[in-house]
Amino acid sequence: MAFVENEGVRIYWTEQGSGEPLLMIMGLGYSHDMWNRAAPVLAERYRIIMFDNRGVGRSDVPPGPYPIATMAADARAVLDGAGIDRAHVFGVSMGGMIAQEFALNYPERVGALVLGCTTCGGPQATPAAPDVLVALLARATMPAEDAIRVMIPFIYDDATPRERIEEDLDIRRRVLPTAAAYLAQVQGIMAWESYSRLSQIDRPTLVIHGETDKLVPPENGRLIAATIPGAQLVMLPRASHIYVTDQPEASLDATLAFLRDHPLT
Repeated sequence: MAFVENEGVRIYWTEQGSGEPLLMIMGLGYSHDMWNRAAPVLAERYRIIMFDNRGVGRSDVPPGPYPIATMAADARAVLDGAGIDRAHVFGVSMGGMIAQEFALNYPERVGALVLGCTTCGGPQATPAAPDVLVALLARATMPAEDAIRVMIPFIYDDATPRERIEEDLDIRRRVLPTAAAYLAQVQGIMAWESYSRLSQIDRPTLVIHGETDKLVPPENGRLIAATIPGAQLVMLPRASHIYVTDQPEASLDATLAFLRDHPLT
């Protein structure tokens, strides 16, 4: 457990396991604690490096907005702090946007790239339905428990056991960001796009997406996979946005198989 600094902002990071390094980047409003299902599995084979994006968890909460490129630079600072020159990179949702930006800005530091439940942003992206977007923005000013629960229908599959969702929510309650920090990340998302640059990514890439994702519709995963040269696409049935909770075994098996096929050496 340690902190690094980027542009005067302290970023918290931690690690588990051993083996080839794997940098893991979490999504909007979530701290690294939300890797709770993936981390134990991935740490059996890899040295996983997790961190809290600026504005969440134990990292500093500077004034916003938080541009995606700045959060990618935070991720680079984490690798520097861990003494790692090159790592596999795995990002989900907003973390997948940060991972794309990281691969575009620091390609020499990326082994294999895993992009989960994410989008390229901009006009080419398929947006969520209006009611989903209204809930996403409104949660910043809702009472904490309402903010935790309002997105459940949009980010979990209907077939996912309720107790599994409640386990996620218990973690979420402990690491809720402030309204200002949440909106600062949203502002970064809304101002960002990568579609015009995706063809420049030359790292082995896996795009993985849930077929029932209402927050980031699956068309976004298909578009990214079709635009990054040589990218592989895995679509998960009965999985929504938080696909590691909906389909933990299938999603992590696919991720591990891809990483095994693309070692750093």
